[in-house]
Amino acid sequence: MNTNTTLRTLITLWPDLHTALGDRPIHGAYGLGLRAYLAAIDHHDPAEAAALRAEERDPSQLGNRPVPLNLAIYDTMRAIEAALAHCAEVTAAAVQIEPVPLPGPDWPAADQARRTAVSRADLADRRRWRFGRSTPPATFTALWLLARVERRPGPFRVLTDVQARYVRAVATEALARAQAALDTDSNRMTELGEQHPCACGGRIEVYGGAGATPCARCTGCGALWTEAGVIAA
Repeated sequence: MNTNTTLRTLITLWPDLHTALGDRPIHGAYGLGLRAYLAAIDHHDPAEAAALRAEERDPSQLGNRPVPLNLAIYDTMRAIEAALAHCAEVTAAAVQIEPVPLPGPDWPAADQARRTAVSRADLADRRRWRFGRSTPPATFTALWLLARVERRPGPFRVLTDVQARYVRAVATEALARAQAALDTDSNRMTELGEQHPCACGGRIEVYGGAGATPCARCTGCGALWTEAGVIAA
């Protein structure tokens, strides 16, 4: 599995981890657009988890109580988020181009406003990785890394072979953790026969089970599907 497909598969599995956690799953979120998707998933944090666990263990609490969180899944999700964020920090430090500097006092006065606007717009570019912030959701980081692997436009240099291998290793480990937590790797793959090829002519593998939404992957173009339709191609 190449790095692109690994990261896309991890994004696809993330709602299943939320479901296994006992949290609110996000269905069909890939098609919402990045801003809406991040807003939808960025609702769960360690403080909230601790509060829920405290309430859940309080013997004096009566009536409806929060659904217990699966702490093993929670730990897996946080570990994946931390690993991906560290990978993005290291990668961004190497490939992210410094913003256009603000004009100095010796800059031509007639061009000061234009240069200032260009500098501020470059600094505010949403494609930039923001250093030193709290750990972002794994899906955000996976999408950012995917854009670097696919050489999407932005203020970045192309990944070197060493950098690309590093991203691949981290993504592979992250996906393995997610699949192990969901138990999708033990009974994960059934290959469809030649009667059901992908539009590109490649073979299709179907995997799922143990709480994960069944998912199909083309071994040729890397397209992914669930029961709802195409997730990524």
